[in-house]
Amino acid sequence: MQIRNVAIIAHVDHGKTTLVDALLKQSEKFKLKSGETGELIMDSNELEKERGITIFSKNASVVFEGTKINIVDTPGHADFGGEVERIMRMVDGALLLVDAKEGPMPQTKFVLKKAIEAGHKIIVIINKIDKPDARCDYVLDKTFDLFIELGASDEQTNFPVLYAASREGKAGGTADLSVMADITPVFRAIIEKIPAPVTNDAGALQMLTVNLGYDSYKGKIAIGRLYAGVLKKGMQVSHIDRAGKVKPASITSVMLFSGMDRIDADEARSGDIAAIAGIPDISIGETISDLKDPKPLPTIEIESPTIKMTFAVNKSPFGGREGKLVTSRNIKERLGHELETDVALKVKAIGDTWEVSGRGELHLAILLEKMRREGFELEVSRPEVIMKEEGGRKLEPIELVSIEVPEEFSGMVIEEMGKRAGQMRDMRIDAPNAFMDFAVPTRGLIGFRSQFLTMTRGRGILHSLFLAYEPVRGDLSVEPHGSIVVHEAGVATTYGLINAQSRGQLFIGPQTEVYRGMVVGQNAKPEDVRVNVCKEKKLTNMRAAASEDAEYLDVPRQMGLEDALEYIGDDELVEITPRSIRLRKKELGGR
Repeated sequence: MQIRNVAIIAHVDHGKTTLVDALLKQSEKFKLKSGETGELIMDSNELEKERGITIFSKNASVVFEGTKINIVDTPGHADFGGEVERIMRMVDGALLLVDAKEGPMPQTKFVLKKAIEAGHKIIVIINKIDKPDARCDYVLDKTFDLFIELGASDEQTNFPVLYAASREGKAGGTADLSVMADITPVFRAIIEKIPAPVTNDAGALQMLTVNLGYDSYKGKIAIGRLYAGVLKKGMQVSHIDRAGKVKPASITSVMLFSGMDRIDADEARSGDIAAIAGIPDISIGETISDLKDPKPLPTIEIESPTIKMTFAVNKSPFGGREGKLVTSRNIKERLGHELETDVALKVKAIGDTWEVSGRGELHLAILLEKMRREGFELEVSRPEVIMKEEGGRKLEPIELVSIEVPEEFSGMVIEEMGKRAGQMRDMRIDAPNAFMDFAVPTRGLIGFRSQFLTMTRGRGILHSLFLAYEPVRGDLSVEPHGSIVVHEAGVATTYGLINAQSRGQLFIGPQTEVYRGMVVGQNAKPEDVRVNVCKEKKLTNMRAAASEDAEYLDVPRQMGLEDALEYIGDDELVEITPRSIRLRKKELGGR
């Protein structure tokens, strides 16, 4: 059977997963499992469904007219770049999805860059043409410009173009939805334009581990591309780790993909994407090779982390009340487990804490969210930027920030970016919106996103992408925030909170249990203020005058995990439990 290995790449929310669902449902022999709804089949993870983004790359396989097509759905967010970089080693081509209204966005640039560097043939699909404000010609021109900017070869810039409305499961060679019948044009383009993998069944076995899974019966599962040889169940092989050390191993199970499932097989042949079990200590980027003639494949180079945070056991007065996994041993084991599957993550033990480094705030926030849902309790520090020393100069990470706001807010945005050492790269007005690109230090973006939404009244769109390490740009002229801090433990009362809200914006409501040093709001002034939110109104037998003004408690600002991480200062921590997100001072009794 002929094989095609293809990745689907795009900016966040441009329709990758919806297109994969259409390909699955319109392929031969695919059936939904019991309980599946048929909506976003590939985004099976609970976090992915809630956020509407792909976080973990996934494999699927479909058959069309006798050709097996292995499909990999990749994350679109740059914080999960480790996933995208690995996937490019597993495929021979890519489908690039671009929104028919928005056109290429920052993450489009990121994922396309990875595909071009890998030398892959790329099929461009202009998606969501059913939008009333779709502008296909403009988007196609911008996509071509992006190929040129990223240094694509002549062959790559001569890309085939399809148009699609993936939610309706339709595609075609023109932007006319009325003449589209189904998704067949995408299948045909993959078979005709994406090259078949080079096969070498007679060569020495070579398989590169690109992803990891786990099965409660089979143990750790390694997923990767078979470059040469034939892999059989029960076979004796060489396991070559990242340091080049060769160890003998035995394959207990060989699996191939069919639809969304891994199916047991007797053998896998070169060119196919396979999953194997039987090597408990295997990791990403390592090679499975011939026992007598071990030949390592090039390891996967991963870009360095740019953000770090400190993880520690929850030592607050409420520590251990809501979580099941609360000890340092629990946290250490969980971080070790994450390192096995996330090559973009780095962990360094410092005493009884861990310095955890990742590609961005979202990367680390997703890890923390997974941990709290598993029953962990821990406290984490403010995200810090990782600096570099090179040639005697101190360098810091710079991000390309693309902003779309209604034109009336553009002045405020430009002023705020200036305070954060941002340099404008581009600006254009496409009424009623303004589009701006800035090169901004990563440290200038920490805490900015929530402020940006407030500043633009929720109507602004902001995307960022790691650009490069550059010389440190000096101090930022952003005033630190002040917090409303509890100075007496107890239960918050309406009366106490009404008094506290005159100082700023609250994060909690009445009947919330608090402890001394807990942060319950943001002060309107740039210094901390300590208040008693548990204060009760003294009762007397005197009636209040009928003309006395009534006082009302404002709705508190809900602080999610990412909001809390953005808000805290250097002297504050976020306390994370399965049921609560609390903010607190490092020194509970200090001012």
